[in-house]
Amino acid sequence: MKHLKTSVLITAVIALVSFTSNAQSESAFGFKGGLNYSANGDYFESIGDNAKNPDRNVGYHIGVFGKLGNKFYFRPELVYTATKSDYDSNEFSIKKIDAPLLVGVKVLGPLSVFGGPSLQYILDTEFDGIKIDNVEDDFSVGLNFGIGLNFNKIGIDLRYERGFNDNEATFIGNNIETGAVSRIDTRPDQLILSLSIGL
Repeated sequence: MKHLKTSVLITAVIALVSFTSNAQSESAFGFKGGLNYSANGDYFESIGDNAKNPDRNVGYHIGVFGKLGNKFYFRPELVYTATKSDYDSNEFSIKKIDAPLLVGVKVLGPLSVFGGPSLQYILDTEFDGIKIDNVEDDFSVGLNFGIGLNFNKIGIDLRYERGFNDNEATFIGNNIETGAVSRIDTRPDQLILSLSIGL
């Protein structure tokens, strides 16, 4: 299964590279980066406990994008993302590779709207200093949608991202003597502000 997940991610990378190498006159390739205002899913300190909702926190992302078309366009991206969420005094951090596959349309002047699936591959998760290696699915799919402004080679966009399915990680919590198993949902729930520069 992991080989299949890795193959899908590699396919997305190859598609992005092929896309940019065959770019047309109304196409673009460039770099992007920005801030993520994120929270992940609920945290259960043990099986019988009530859920703790996360406080949102600021993370970041950096990557590359391609764009094919003008009024109607296809925009694949490949992005490294680092986010964190706070649960009382505990911090949960995620590092992942995102590959959004967006379709957009210009609606008025430089303003456009877009949306599409986002392939996600989790590289690393850590909860309050504990490395978590048993995330249910390292590879998952989410949804991106938002609005963007483009002025020649400079673009700015604001989007919302949400994972489709619960994606839990389980681990032994801080109270190791009791052996209580904690659960946390790694599914993204975030606002993303990006600046892009075309080459």
